Amino acid sequence: MDLEFFMDNSKLAALLELDRSALPSDGGPTFNRLIFARSPYLLQHAENPVDWREWGDEAFAEAKRRDIPLLVSIGYSTCHWCHVMAAESFSDHEVAGLLNRSYVAVKIDREERPDLDDFYMTAARALTGGGGWPLNVFIDHDRRPFFAVTYLPKQPRHQTPGFINLLANLAALWRQQRALVTSNADEICRSISVLAESPAAAGLDIASVAAKALQQLTEMFDRQYGGFGSAVKFPMPTYLLFLLSRNRDSSVPAMAMALQTLEQMAYGGINDQLAGGFHRYTVDRQWQIPHFEKMLYDQAMLIMTYAEAYKASGKRLFLDTAVRTAEFAMHELMNGAGGFCAGLDA
Repeated sequence: MDLEFFMDNSKLAALLELDRSALPSDGGPTFNRLIFARSPYLLQHAENPVDWREWGDEAFAEAKRRDIPLLVSIGYSTCHWCHVMAAESFSDHEVAGLLNRSYVAVKIDREERPDLDDFYMTAARALTGGGGWPLNVFIDHDRRPFFAVTYLPKQPRHQTPGFINLLANLAALWRQQRALVTSNADEICRSISVLAESPAAAGLDIASVAAKALQQLTEMFDRQYGGFGSAVKFPMPTYLLFLLSRNRDSSVPAMAMALQTLEQMAYGGINDQLAGGFHRYTVDRQWQIPHFEKMLYDQAMLIMTYAEAYKASGKRLFLDTAVRTAEFAMHELMNGAGGFCAGLDA
């Protein structure tokens, strides 16, 4: 199975220019309803056998009419695991048949609807403790989530459950134990409400929260290679900016953690040493083996972080890295209309 980029640029351009006026509302035999979308990510799924719909009242009316739940699948056009799941599951006729019978399937581009992405990602974190894309959320007719997962293979693999089995099990749960579905949705929504409270509203002292955050980052810190954790490594610029800000409190360990991490990243494979710009993450502890997509938000945040590191340390490496990353963003991500593209695909 080809797991490369789900749709090449020439094909995507052809779909964008396609005359849709003669197509039926469901897309006809060649396409699904996403053929009427303008989002590149949604158009990547326009030829799936899944009867995808865009987010809107029509999808919820259909779910109520058939008394079935909705699967809301959220991703973006340069997401590696979105492409993998599209190839393994959403292009598969067995999965599509189960989805079309038992769910109303909705596709969302997180770049178009960051509000929905934020809400349902919060739900996923409340439910599982983690998140990522593709984000697949199972919701009721009132738009309340009752289950969420990220990437799953079609069939069980090692200790990972299969997506097709999950679809069947949750469809049965909806039919046979609706009260449990409602209870799950209630609990998740309560958790979201708690997470949405500001520290002040929750009665927390900001100084104690900052001290606790510093303690946790210190415990997570990789003292050999920098960064946090010992497996997949993300840049985590917000962590690094927080540590750099502790310099005002004369926290030498915090500063040292930030500067070591930024130096390792600057010299590592996560920083494209040829073309410039930072990849989204590395699959190894040493920052050497990247997943090759490059996101605009990472470039913007890392430019700021390296500039702050230079201001705090005076080390030329950090200034050069900030400038080189800014040049990459200006040359490779800026479009002809004066805006910026959200990212480059792997």
